Amino acid sequence: MRTTNPALGSETFSNLEHAAEGEAMTIQGTVGKTAILMFLTLLTAGWTWFKFYKAGGDPASVSSWMMLGVFGGFVLALVTIFKKEWAPATAPLYALAEGFFIGGVSALFESKFPGIVIQATSLTFGTLGAMLVAYRSGFIQVTDGFRMGVVAATGGIALVYFGAIILSFFGIPLSFINEGGFFGIAFSLFVVVIAALNLVLDFDIIEQGTHYNLPKYMEWYCGFALMVTLIWLYIEFLRLLSKARNR
Repeated sequence: MRTTNPALGSETFSNLEHAAEGEAMTIQGTVGKTAILMFLTLLTAGWTWFKFYKAGGDPASVSSWMMLGVFGGFVLALVTIFKKEWAPATAPLYALAEGFFIGGVSALFESKFPGIVIQATSLTFGTLGAMLVAYRSGFIQVTDGFRMGVVAATGGIALVYFGAIILSFFGIPLSFINEGGFFGIAFSLFVVVIAALNLVLDFDIIEQGTHYNLPKYMEWYCGFALMVTLIWLYIEFLRLLSKARNR
């Protein structure tokens, strides 16, 4: 089982105890836990959004909350990955933390590009539904070649982003990453496609996980893992749409 999601991989389900009869992880349970995590993310995102506009659109009013979301979410993600049995507590906290970040980022984009947030949100959930239908119908077959291709592409994207950060320290920007020209839009479109395909890998890993008779807390863990990909996809949609409007 291979995926580029750091929370789901070949070792995710290894060394886990088997659940008792009737107490194992299920697809329905995972869907329910994911819905709860989405609600918690939207809760803090909405609060941060409200705070931004109450302050007259001042970025400083939400900057500290965004930093809390970034670093708090990162720490909670690491804890969840290494202590899966804590997921019933850490996954909701991660969702709340990421909501602070998403709410602030969304408000900043919305203040510059009115209507962009509802577009990005619609595209994110639309893509989630489309990928799920494509996976369940067998339209997209998760073969070894498919996994390797998505993993390689995602790794390449990560290297580009990392390289851009390093080069920025020396005053060398990679303009196509952030600017709204043809190459910038093409790059963002490519990233969105790869992020969407990562959802298919996540679905496959989660489905396989239900066959291992895993404990119930893995529903929270798999819901958290799916949220990681969804948040990435949403941010990339915001970037793509903002580039398109900047042309």
